[in-house]
Amino acid sequence: MDRIRIAGGVPLQGAIPISGAKNAALTLMPACLLTDETLVLSNLPHLADITTMAHLLSQLGVAMTLNGHAPGGGHVGRVLELKAARIADTTAPYDLVRKMRASVLVLGPLVARCGEARVSLPGGCAIGPRPVDLHLKALEELGAEVLVENGYIVAHAPNGGLRGAAITFPQVTVGGTENALMAAVLAKGESTIINAAREPEVADLAHCLVAMGAKIEGIGTGTLRIQGVDRLHGADYAVLPDRIEAGTYAVAAAITRGDVELVGARIDLMNSVIKALGECGVVVTETARGIRVAANGGPVTGTDIMTEPYPGFPTDMQAQLMTLMATAEGASMITETIFENRFMHVPELARMGARVTVHGASAIVRGVPKLSGAPVMATDLRASVSLVLAGLAAEGETTVNRVYHLDRGYERLEEKLAACGARIERLKGEG
Repeated sequence: MDRIRIAGGVPLQGAIPISGAKNAALTLMPACLLTDETLVLSNLPHLADITTMAHLLSQLGVAMTLNGHAPGGGHVGRVLELKAARIADTTAPYDLVRKMRASVLVLGPLVARCGEARVSLPGGCAIGPRPVDLHLKALEELGAEVLVENGYIVAHAPNGGLRGAAITFPQVTVGGTENALMAAVLAKGESTIINAAREPEVADLAHCLVAMGAKIEGIGTGTLRIQGVDRLHGADYAVLPDRIEAGTYAVAAAITRGDVELVGARIDLMNSVIKALGECGVVVTETARGIRVAANGGPVTGTDIMTEPYPGFPTDMQAQLMTLMATAEGASMITETIFENRFMHVPELARMGARVTVHGASAIVRGVPKLSGAPVMATDLRASVSLVLAGLAAEGETTVNRVYHLDRGYERLEEKLAACGARIERLKGEG
């Protein structure tokens, strides 16, 4: 098993290119199941989760062509052509779905187009229960018959297909909104999704569906109105930049007291993270190419954050900001309201000298002058990268074990950091 070794203490200087958003790409790829024409996705990141989704779609009968160039000769990430001319299978098996929760997003498109689906209950990071019951209730509102048997979600649409309905989510659910939206675009009549997730990745899916011929109003708001259509067509669509990757590298610049430009990052997608960094004394400015994050050796002060659905502070940035707060002046409180069990990185940070006390859903972080390098163990995707950030700032050498989590969400992590001066390397087959 690979591990990453870091010799810390080097302020990052330079530019880091921001890849396409993993969470958007994983939502856009299943949209190809809604049409028999070709969906071309550009700016696609090269990540383990993307490969897992590609394997699942291939098993369902989707033909794919992958290359590194956008139409017209430009280089815009990787380009994936997906064509589901015929759905060969409507079962998403356990051996693929267990690797990644986003696999459940084939459920809505399969039921909408084929009238049936059999999808294993999903797996993914062990960061607390994330039930799919809201996905299933949304499909039932649209007229599907849904049951869970032997670890599989089994859904059937009536003979006339799905029908439009008013869907009200009792709590914000990103995946539930995405599944409901993809099902509703082919349902007969009008659907309304109330208390819809407002995350940029949900809006990205909606914009892609509109490019494919869907009729959707209220994109980016908490209420989506969908007029069902008989069929969708193909489209060319670019995945939006990854706001979590950009936020992670912004913290990397801050925690090393460096100065980094995040090329391709969009400031409008990162308001809550930028606000938190500003409260810490980090200077964030928009550039012609993206965003510049500068700490330049200056002090970073503690601040309090609470994770919330978008546009609040993202849960996927909580571990990274906690690591920054571990090196800040004063005390900070971090409250996690989205997922249980998302403080698994705390014991590992403590091994490096961080002073963090967890009380239920909140953690008190008391900054220390310096972290110390140590061998640490990654537990999930965002916890993994928080340990890399700690290693960048620490005195001495840090080894992060079980880094396969990182490969699910960060493209060329070591290469991007090394280009800005980080002393970081991957050790193959160890740990």
